[in-house]
Amino acid sequence: MRLYLYILLLFISLKSFSQIESSKKTQDSIKKEALNEIVITASRRSEKIMRSPITIEQLKSTEAKIMGSPSIYEALENVKGVQIITPSLGFKVINTRGFANSTNVRFAQLVDGIDNQAPHLGAPIANALGANDLDIDKIEIIPGTAAALYGMNAINGLANIQTKNPFDHQGISIQQLTGVNHVGNIDRFSPKIYSQFNLRVAKAFSEKLAFKINASTTGGTDWVADDRTDLTPNVNASTNLYGTDNPAYDEVNGYGNESANRKTLNLNGKNYVVARTGYRETDISDYDIKNYKADIGFYFRPKKGNELAVTYKTALINTIYQRSNRFRLDNYTLNQIAVDYHTPIFQLKAYATGENTGNSYNMRSLAENMDRAYKSDDKWFADYATAYKSAVTNGATIANAHKAARTVSDQGRFEPGTEAYEQKKNELININNWDYGAALRVKSTLVHAEGLLNWDKAFPAFFEKIEAKLLSGFDYRTYIIVPDGNYFINPVNPSENLTYQKTGAFTQLNKDFLDRKISLGATIRMDKADYFNTKFTPQFTAVYVPKETISFRASYQNGYRFPSIFEGFSNVNSGGVKRVGGLRIMSDGIFENSYTKASIDKFQSQVNNDVNTLGITQAQAIEKNKNTIQKNPYTYLQPEFVNSFEFGFRGIALKQNLFIDADFYYNSYKNFIAQVEASIPNTTDPSQIPTALYSKNTQNRYRLWTNSKSKIYNYGGSLGLKYRLDKTFTALTNLTYTKLDRTDDKDGLEDGFNTPEFNINGTLIATNIWKNLGASATARYQNNFDYVSFLVSGTVPAYWSMDAQVNYNFEKAGITTKIGGTNILNKPYNSILGGPAIGGLYYLSLVWETNKF
Repeated sequence: MRLYLYILLLFISLKSFSQIESSKKTQDSIKKEALNEIVITASRRSEKIMRSPITIEQLKSTEAKIMGSPSIYEALENVKGVQIITPSLGFKVINTRGFANSTNVRFAQLVDGIDNQAPHLGAPIANALGANDLDIDKIEIIPGTAAALYGMNAINGLANIQTKNPFDHQGISIQQLTGVNHVGNIDRFSPKIYSQFNLRVAKAFSEKLAFKINASTTGGTDWVADDRTDLTPNVNASTNLYGTDNPAYDEVNGYGNESANRKTLNLNGKNYVVARTGYRETDISDYDIKNYKADIGFYFRPKKGNELAVTYKTALINTIYQRSNRFRLDNYTLNQIAVDYHTPIFQLKAYATGENTGNSYNMRSLAENMDRAYKSDDKWFADYATAYKSAVTNGATIANAHKAARTVSDQGRFEPGTEAYEQKKNELININNWDYGAALRVKSTLVHAEGLLNWDKAFPAFFEKIEAKLLSGFDYRTYIIVPDGNYFINPVNPSENLTYQKTGAFTQLNKDFLDRKISLGATIRMDKADYFNTKFTPQFTAVYVPKETISFRASYQNGYRFPSIFEGFSNVNSGGVKRVGGLRIMSDGIFENSYTKASIDKFQSQVNNDVNTLGITQAQAIEKNKNTIQKNPYTYLQPEFVNSFEFGFRGIALKQNLFIDADFYYNSYKNFIAQVEASIPNTTDPSQIPTALYSKNTQNRYRLWTNSKSKIYNYGGSLGLKYRLDKTFTALTNLTYTKLDRTDDKDGLEDGFNTPEFNINGTLIATNIWKNLGASATARYQNNFDYVSFLVSGTVPAYWSMDAQVNYNFEKAGITTKIGGTNILNKPYNSILGGPAIGGLYYLSLVWETNKF
């Protein structure tokens, strides 16, 4: 109902706007803005957005500053086709066109064309190594595959954050944003202060030499993840134990009571699945956010059009990160040094990114091993069985006997808030083995080099004569991982670093026809990575511009995504389950000799049900259900692959007051990189395999990276409208539709689509309402959607929220003030399952800028 009302209000507003006669000055302004807008990311060369061959979105810093979001990065949520998920207040993840997750390895993020991913993840830590607000000029986003031109595993999309050049933007800028969240006691915290400080200093000493320095600090208290929904509500259904009576109760944000921490106990002739008690995230996590980043750059222009840039960036991150588990990142550091030399004819770029996870830890492993630190699993379950039988003998009901057994078994447990608890916690988060501790200790480096050659600039006369443009490029990348003995090992030589290399090259040809009304383009790319054969990626584009205010575009392209470091090479022991990379060098022999966990779980459930309902022995139930167990049908990793078709339209209408941008796409995917859980029994005797797989103590359990056998198809589109009412008011609205079409050969391993079908937002912006007073308001809605992950699966509820701000520019003082808030109605919502409930954030921002330096 809210969605329909919201769409109706937008329609009425736009209908009213169309009746307003704009001034000639305003008409010229919006026409000039739309027709002269330049983008560079779509084709890796400067071109007018009306002639872009693929869909490209952009957000200028000037636009973001007059929106309700506290930062430009967060304002991306208002951009057409963009989905933002929030695992943490200090960690927001960008995605487009479906298959979102909290470690989005399918979406690349660049700053001035430089990848800012954390090497071992293959994805960025939000904007941790990105530019701060004062230094961002604009952000360009390609929704959909960008693999043909960039490689970089950008099969879902790519964002390029473009910063301000110190030759063109000089001076000193300082921003202090102070806010408050956790208002209204919606969770365990009283209101908490949130703070951001940004600094930018830029100076050109001459026409040839300039520098800039940026620094940023962020501090606050994170949103709380405290979902207490039981993930195994029916595991003891055959004994009528549900809800809080369920002895295998597994809260979403409770850790240490997952499948690896459960055991089937035969108590007085009945089989019960029992889990250890575990700890809630609110007990084991630190919700303080303290993030720092800085960069310095030197720029040299030996002659007009030529520029050499040398930059260094560093970041220190303290926040929460979500993957298949939730992690606390503490003193996590990233460092990057880059050299970029470009001329109108060619560009050469090289950079290295170093990563050190510092004192970070895995919350699930911490909870598991806090339990095991005072009592082993075997001892705890033995005490539980003894206490249960004693309670039943003394007349307790079944449910109360289980509760009494837990109370007895938990005696001596480390209690949150006590000195003993904190001491043990600090000890465990420094043990780098998830069977006994919780530390995340990774050191890695990414080294990248690339070059571009504009043939049409090198030989202008020839290419002007044939009305064509030719661009070629190459790139080389290597990942270097320091083996830590837990998360990563070198399976060939344990004393040496682990390396993983990729190289690629492309050529792009564009040709104009019919006096530039039609432009056709073709790109071919080659990529080669260690352990894989060479892959070729084509792209074909067409743009038709019948007149300057209308353009149509169409494209076909495909792309590959090679496994990331942790997908290919991980080697983690975690609570008796070993996560192993999917490359043969890591998992040789496991796929061929294992059985799927899904079939083992089903087998165990059927055995328990038959023991409890049919009265047969456990051995008889195992024999009866042994055919349920299935061999692992999966094998070693191959790259993911996508085919993509896209159509789009851009135009100016309603007396040049309305800018329209629409796109539609259809994608097909195969070889989704996913995880399968499987076990190898500790026997080769076929008759003993079912018995071995019934108990977790007689099998070796694995979580393996592999490829789904499913073929997946999805489609969607988006519509963006920008309407200029007059010199004061502008209305923006975006509607995005994303649909999972179908899944062929469905095997259950295909990655979760994890995307709302409808996402709509609308913004009304007012500038110079009175003197230099401005304001804006944004309303946003998305419908409910299915969410699938190893942490938790279920339905993310629909939500709508509002952002708003009021700003005033004190021109003489060079100070801009902004008072605003996100989710100003303070109605908590979740963007993903397992993540935090997001409430309102209210802030005051002061920006002081001067060109005198």
